[in-house]
Amino acid sequence: MKYDTIELSKENSTNTISLNRPEVHNAMNEQLMTELTNCFKELSNDKTVKTIVLTGRGKSFCAGADLNWMKSMVSYSKEENIKDSRLLLNLYDTIYSCPKSVIGRINGHAFGGGLGLIAVCDITISIPGLKFAFSEANIGIIPSVISTYIAPRVNSADMRRLFITAERFDTTLAHDIGLIDFVVTPEEFDSKVEYYIEQSRSSGPIAIAEVKNLIKNLREMHIDKYKEFTVEKISELRVSEEGQEGINAFLEKRKPKWRE
Repeated sequence: MKYDTIELSKENSTNTISLNRPEVHNAMNEQLMTELTNCFKELSNDKTVKTIVLTGRGKSFCAGADLNWMKSMVSYSKEENIKDSRLLLNLYDTIYSCPKSVIGRINGHAFGGGLGLIAVCDITISIPGLKFAFSEANIGIIPSVISTYIAPRVNSADMRRLFITAERFDTTLAHDIGLIDFVVTPEEFDSKVEYYIEQSRSSGPIAIAEVKNLIKNLREMHIDKYKEFTVEKISELRVSEEGQEGINAFLEKRKPKWRE
């Protein structure tokens, strides 16, 4: 599939998606959101893909909403705004629910909705000296849709402060609050990303999908129902083809087939 606002490349079982609107700091508009959603859906169903790296072209990761898109929203009705907001929600949910390992290669600054793209990644790696902000309150709105995905990473006290003030913060604070998992030097950046690509390859592909499903259900299920779900799920996976291969490989001191 051909894309205009993103770039897709593949090396072995790893696909890299680059936001490709560097002239506007990879700001999101309707086309980018649609293309990014469709790309993740396509890769989610591709059995040859094990890992997806999400990054940006140019100096920014994602500046949030595109200014021209925002201008068009000024005259939108509430119903039209709901349609637009659902498009954004669908994008985040598609990435968050993707059954592959998703690594955020945070190459530059990120603001507003761009922080939502960071939050839905499984592993986030960045370089020092970047700037971030939940900037919505500065223009009289709130980080509403992204809050669902920010909350699993950032505690409520930090969310309150950063959402209310819309202040800019640096990579150090982003790491301290849990938005960024690892901060490394520019020289170490790509090797750190590659390290986690390799680590993801060592895990069973079905196991990765089920880990993400496990955590999703932990957030959504009543605790008693979740406990029963865990018993059923581990029993199901132990007798599955992948589970049997992994256990036998461990006992036989060899690599499982998915690592060959």
